[in-house]
Amino acid sequence: MITLYGIKNCDTIKKARKFLEQHQAPYQFIDYRQDGLSAALLASFSQQLGWQNLLNTRGTTFRALPAEQKADLNEQTALALMLQQPAMIKRPLLFKDSTYLLGFNAEQYQQLLEQ
Repeated sequence: MITLYGIKNCDTIKKARKFLEQHQAPYQFIDYRQDGLSAALLASFSQQLGWQNLLNTRGTTFRALPAEQKADLNEQTALALMLQQPAMIKRPLLFKDSTYLLGFNAEQYQQLLEQ
């Protein structure tokens, strides 16, 4: 089973969902805002992918943070920010079996579906 994590109105999430649907790949979508995100799940993502990779520093939510908050980031503070503001998590995050993919890449998704 594939699980896709993200935010429903994100354009990249829409691309990922469209890809999965076109390839008739059953999946469960978890919306960080609607369904929530536990600290334990976010910590497991961080352990697998690294908190630096999870943190979306290009997004408007992160860029709006005060400079002091951005300067003193470590895993603990970054995860706390991501829990408070799920828009700061890079998306989509796709999980299948023991594989995690961060971001949308059609070739990577195709390879994962073929496994």
